[in-house]
Amino acid sequence: MNIDLNADVGEGAGTDAELMKYITSANVCCGMHAGDAETSFLTLQLAKEHGVVCGAHPGFADRENFGRKELPLDQRGAYTLCLHQLGAITALDAGSSIRYVKPHGALYHLANRNAEIAFGILEAGRWFRRMPFVGLPDSTAEKVAIEHKTEFIREGFADRRYLPDGTLVPRTDSNALLHDPKEVVDQVEWLVKEKKVQTICVHGDTPGAVEFVRRVREFLIGRGHTIRAFAEH
Repeated sequence: MNIDLNADVGEGAGTDAELMKYITSANVCCGMHAGDAETSFLTLQLAKEHGVVCGAHPGFADRENFGRKELPLDQRGAYTLCLHQLGAITALDAGSSIRYVKPHGALYHLANRNAEIAFGILEAGRWFRRMPFVGLPDSTAEKVAIEHKTEFIREGFADRRYLPDGTLVPRTDSNALLHDPKEVVDQVEWLVKEKKVQTICVHGDTPGAVEFVRRVREFLIGRGHTIRAFAEH
């Protein structure tokens, strides 16, 4: 079975160069919730050097809260917010190799439960090349993508705790993150087996992120999985 490993990069966490050695897809910050044009440009170049597929990682224009606070938004607002950021990251890439869309933070979680927001983001991606949409399994976003014949990539998080309904424990909870590599690997096993995820994410700003990705990669290869990007270059 093919499994993709992805990470949120270009956000100033300082781990990008090391993460690129282990991941197959890079969710590149578009410069609104963090980073800037120069950082995004350099991150895109770094990904190419390592043969890593790039995706757009748009978020709320809210640097104070790192895009992790939900703000008022409707379908048109989601469309224009993401269209703006996808346009910017595509221009910085120059070669148009942005292959998918994965919303960031609060925008991601809003899209996974709100059909209008999910459709707005999906439409922004379709404007460019009908880009695959990355989100939570069995979410509203997945239903919207299927309804509109857009490829949906089921994602699991190695470094975040889950609630019984399959959503993530809010970051406001002190127990939101995993810290033990064994727990991380055990959770990945569950995500692949039970949730049928196609890609596993580790956040670049999670303490121990590089070690987590390395351990997860070793575990998956040891179980016979092929580590491969879900999108083509």
